[in-house]
Amino acid sequence: MKSYYRIIFWCLAGAILFSPAGLYAAAPKLKVSENHRYLQYENGKPFFYLGDTAWELFHRLNREEAAQYLTNRSQKGFTVIQAVILAQLGGLTVANPYGDLPLLAGDPAQPNEAYFRHVDFIVNKAEELGLFVGMLPTWGSHWALGKAAFTPANARQFGKFLGNRYKDKPIIWILGGDRSITNDAERAIIDAMAAGLGEGDGGAHLKTFHPVGPGFSSLKLHEAAWLDFNMYQSSHAARDHDNGLYAEHDYALKPAKPTLDGEPRYEGIPVGFYNRGASTIERFDDYDARQAAYWSLLAGACGHTYGNNSIWQMYKPAATGGVGDVNRGRDLFGGPGSIIGANIPWHEALDHPGAFQMRYVRRLFEALPFMKLVPEQKIILNGNSTGGAKIRAARASDGSFAIIYSPRGEIFTLDKSIIKAEQQRQYWYDPRYGTSYIIKDQDSFGIQTFTPPTNERGNDWLLVLTDAAAGFPVPGSTQ
Repeated sequence: MKSYYRIIFWCLAGAILFSPAGLYAAAPKLKVSENHRYLQYENGKPFFYLGDTAWELFHRLNREEAAQYLTNRSQKGFTVIQAVILAQLGGLTVANPYGDLPLLAGDPAQPNEAYFRHVDFIVNKAEELGLFVGMLPTWGSHWALGKAAFTPANARQFGKFLGNRYKDKPIIWILGGDRSITNDAERAIIDAMAAGLGEGDGGAHLKTFHPVGPGFSSLKLHEAAWLDFNMYQSSHAARDHDNGLYAEHDYALKPAKPTLDGEPRYEGIPVGFYNRGASTIERFDDYDARQAAYWSLLAGACGHTYGNNSIWQMYKPAATGGVGDVNRGRDLFGGPGSIIGANIPWHEALDHPGAFQMRYVRRLFEALPFMKLVPEQKIILNGNSTGGAKIRAARASDGSFAIIYSPRGEIFTLDKSIIKAEQQRQYWYDPRYGTSYIIKDQDSFGIQTFTPPTNERGNDWLLVLTDAAAGFPVPGSTQ
């Protein structure tokens, strides 16, 4: 009998060890790099923050749908999924697909265990797929004074509950939720929530803050001891809105902290909807998403976030079990039950071209030691410096490589000596398909003008110069 029980014990232990949760019992953790400009794993390996905004993931999707969404995003190379516990769209009053609200009696001090078992499933699935969850405890409308569910006391309690529950999971805490702090009382709530998160997880996870757009976390919180890195929201006001200016703003602050765009223009969202109302049918496309990514990264951001108008709200037509009346009357010109004009079911929007092309952003930067990058506009001797064709550039701090982005395929001139090597490799990188076209290897002396292969809107190109002897891989090389 003893051997029988021994067998049962080891079978159960093996089931725990090799279950998804067991496999990831020691979830990877992140920290700020030594130069305070990037994020990395605890072992020093660079971490490229490539986020997707899935604000309503915990609230609106059932488990099968959540698994479908997360699998798709993992396959496309995303590394962070940004989602909200107390969601924006009826998050306190409209139940999840299983009929559960997140709080009992609407009280943050009384989390509903049934709701959080669903959150657990999604977090565990993300972990199984190698994804971090950028977890927002609450949308800003729930802590803003005048209509808030939170006080400093219950904010700290709620934060501690979340921190303790997910202390061993791959989490990045994102406070805020499309809301900026406007007074001392609101600051007290956020500081208390941050303190609670730290108490609960023992300081295991990084923290940032998602502000209202357009806006910066750094304006109110840059020197907050709990804020590990900054986040800005360049938002959805206009085409060719240079979100690199936000990165430049944060990059110049002291003490140095990493920063990134947590909400740029979404693919499929009406351009400038909050300024122009329902009179426009113009929508941001994949080119707009690419332009925002490269402008921001080459201006000093440590990563980037993509978004799609149908996905952040997990839009389903009401006739197919969608959001129904919760948003009716707020739709601009989308399908029934949508807001901000969403008109494509979320599961169809998963494969919009901009989402595929985010993989190629990561591919390029991870082919190089990107944590050495320093924004450097001065290396552009001649080229567009304003408007939608504005050329942005960054170089490695040791002179081993440089990246120059031409959003409209316009020509530009460089001093080749920015590469500190006798011979430099030059190639064009196509951000639409993730392919590279080697120009040639040549010396690093003199001034050279470069003409991208194609031009005009939608024909963006990146020139990459590297030390030929360094042996950096050429991503998606056609040669």
